[in-house]
Amino acid sequence: MAPSATASSSPIGRNLIPQTDVPFITTDQMREVDRLMVDEFHIGLEQMMENAGRNLARLASDRFLAASPAGKRVIVLAGSGGNGGGGLVAARRLAGWGAHVSVHLTRKPEDLRGVPAMQLAALSGLGVSITSGAVAAVDDADLIIDAIIGYSLNGPPVGVAAELVTLANEASANVLSLDVPSGVDSTTGEVHAPAVEADATLALALPKVGLKAAEARRHVGELYVGDIGIPEASYRAESLGIGIPRIFDVGDVVRVW
Repeated sequence: MAPSATASSSPIGRNLIPQTDVPFITTDQMREVDRLMVDEFHIGLEQMMENAGRNLARLASDRFLAASPAGKRVIVLAGSGGNGGGGLVAARRLAGWGAHVSVHLTRKPEDLRGVPAMQLAALSGLGVSITSGAVAAVDDADLIIDAIIGYSLNGPPVGVAAELVTLANEASANVLSLDVPSGVDSTTGEVHAPAVEADATLALALPKVGLKAAEARRHVGELYVGDIGIPEASYRAESLGIGIPRIFDVGDVVRVW
């Protein structure tokens, strides 16, 4: 992991709100939020993933690419699930803004299913380099985006996912993680080996409780939270009963610490 970047003067960097104003939720609560979004509010995974990736790309640009991604080299490390799908959206957005983007997948492109496969298809027409399997190095980038494993982590990363985590940690570029640094348990905060050592993490909807653990915070870096379009009514549902402040009044991405 590279040393932490200097303080940002971008609009996102100025959206710093007290940590106490942002509730943290468990992984099970987040799964219930996702279910409510689809089943009760008819907001699909594709829409949420698009929102997540758009906000990830905006944070990447404003925080680490001097709000000028054109010509910058960005490497996106993407798993095959929803977290990886968000990374693919960010890759598409950044490529559209002129960045030189390459994507390394943990699985073969034909093995992706559902919404992540749709996002990959949308990305493929832009001339972005897409590879899968073992990677020799990721050391010549301006930024590395970690979208390997999200809150679905169950034990330490293995196989290609573990290799990509290790390569990200050995690279000189800053690392931005999506939702949870890959290898960190989102509920307990346990840090597996290997685990991404991020310079910043963009949590989705609300940050997960595991990110507050002392050991996890060393891997989270700066913590931001991004709006993926979840209505307040979802959190107030009987199965959750979470009261949240209107934390996104100031923007789609706000800083927690």
